[in-house]
Amino acid sequence: MLKTILFGFLLIVAGCSGFNQMQAEYIEQSGDNAMSGAGDADVIAVRAVNTGENTWTFHVTVEHPDTGWDDYADGWDVVLPDGTPIIPNSGDAFTRVLLHPHETEQPFTRSQSNIIIPSDVTTVTVRAHDIVDGWGGQEITVNLEQSEGDGYTVETN
Repeated sequence: MLKTILFGFLLIVAGCSGFNQMQAEYIEQSGDNAMSGAGDADVIAVRAVNTGENTWTFHVTVEHPDTGWDDYADGWDVVLPDGTPIIPNSGDAFTRVLLHPHETEQPFTRSQSNIIIPSDVTTVTVRAHDIVDGWGGQEITVNLEQSEGDGYTVETN
């Protein structure tokens, strides 16, 4: 019931706020968590491109019910099997820092180059973080030796 009422309200607001059909469908499918801003940041797609010896660029699509500066997806990581995140820019908190909310752009894709993956590593996990709930959303494990898998594609030289 709450979901239906809130969804109806958001559709009314849609005409005034630049809210688009894709966002409305996301909220309808996601349930009440998307409405409350309590949802986790989910990785929904990954494209990994090998750009040189052990060097990769990752294009990561994240979905999160950003509500503005108080609750938004603020980064994503490429994580080695031992749990170590790869941080290409020293001093950054994540593999890719997201500098602002994307409340009017959902889902959204951001890229990070210069990701060095040791030659003996064949799988990595990509996870997203939000400033309220931290980690915990959908992750995607990428097998770097396969051209595609569940939620990902890999391009090699």
